[in-house]
Amino acid sequence: MPVNLPQNQTEITEAPRPSALGKINLFLQKFSTVPISEKLFFVQYLGIMLKAGISLSVALKTLAKQTANKKFSKIISDVSRNVEKGVSFTESLRPHEKIFGLLFINMIESGEISGKLEETLKRLYIQFKKNHELVAKVRGALTYPIVILAAMGGIGVFMMMVVVPKITGMFKDFNAELPLATKILIKFSDSLISHGPFYLIGSVIGALILVQLCRTAKGRYLLHGLLLKLPIFGKIIKKINLARFARTISSLLKTDIMIIKCFQITSSVLGNVYYRDALMEMSGRIKKGGTISQSIADYKKLFPPVVEQIVSVGEETGELDYVLEELAEFYEGEVDQTMNNLPAIIEPVLILTLGLVVGAMAVAIIMPMYSLTSAI
Repeated sequence: MPVNLPQNQTEITEAPRPSALGKINLFLQKFSTVPISEKLFFVQYLGIMLKAGISLSVALKTLAKQTANKKFSKIISDVSRNVEKGVSFTESLRPHEKIFGLLFINMIESGEISGKLEETLKRLYIQFKKNHELVAKVRGALTYPIVILAAMGGIGVFMMMVVVPKITGMFKDFNAELPLATKILIKFSDSLISHGPFYLIGSVIGALILVQLCRTAKGRYLLHGLLLKLPIFGKIIKKINLARFARTISSLLKTDIMIIKCFQITSSVLGNVYYRDALMEMSGRIKKGGTISQSIADYKKLFPPVVEQIVSVGEETGELDYVLEELAEFYEGEVDQTMNNLPAIIEPVLILTLGLVVGAMAVAIIMPMYSLTSAI
């Protein structure tokens, strides 16, 4: 006989299965990234809401609804649920370390322990904002030369595959001896037309292989070492890493994190592997009783003498966090000025390169015309 359920008892139903589109969205979210702008919004408004007296769990729920990025919204909701269950904010963030980063989690932990979470969030906002501005300035300055180089490459391929064959086609009707430059131009043009798809496939495969090699430990060391030695960009990379080093150490010291741990966390923030290794080695030396300035002095290729001197003064006066913040402002200003001047530095080089290429092609085409004219 069928059993009738009481009126106040509801039937247990299965949770609705996600649609095909929903499954695709979930799959794509695994590979999507959370932009720094979303993290800036999260940190800034979380600090404002906590300062206004709103509880942490309610603030996190609100921000999960407010966040435009679906992946980040899901992560914040997960953190909010854990906080509601009584888990600390720090422990709720740890499963999402890849999104928030070691620096963020350790600073939040320090803020929770000291009871200064609002102040910590304010420092994190400044840290993220400065880092975002630094990266945006570099990307903005490099966009111009990259676009110009891509346009030059596209125009060059078009000239070699469409324009040059039409001009040099008449030379083949004559039996006159062509100059070496013209022969090379014709051979290269014919090769590009005949084997263009193979060149394209080969370039893509070569780029993929290069990317995979750069992901290996040895490949990263070779690439990062080469970047540090580049004439113009090497100095820019050093200044960016020095600015991040000073800014991050300063922020961590202000949240009362131990100096050894500060260096270990900062090593994960820096982009260049040589700076990362240097900071990890420094943390070991400081643990054994060495001073920060002495440790920095052993890496003269990475840290200029001015950094050693400023850090030494900060250690003596007990205001290391303050002097490092000033040092960060100095290097961020240097990067900003360099990025503003970069187009003016690169533009003459690009114009000279373009002029040489166009000139070489013009000579290769005009030279046989004079030979044929004189022969007639």
